Amino acid sequence: MNDSKPLGTLLERAESWPDEAQAELVRFMIDMEAKHFGVYRLSDEDRARIERSLAAAKRGEFATDEEVAALFNRYRK
Repeated sequence: MNDSKPLGTLLERAESWPDEAQAELVRFMIDMEAKHFGVYRLSDEDRARIERSLAAAKRGEFATDEEVAALFNRYRK
């Protein structure tokens, strides 16, 4: 697609979307960029979250099956 006008128009409209919808669009675009243009580069915040998660896993801190089910159910609605 050589005509960038539809993309620009969509991005302008997306600015008025709810925060949750905008966040979903950003995640989609990041995934799409990684798929087509290479490896995703971790931000310092991403790296810190991964380190915290690894430390929690080493301590044996895992979500219960019930907690995981509740999380999935919250986003399926």
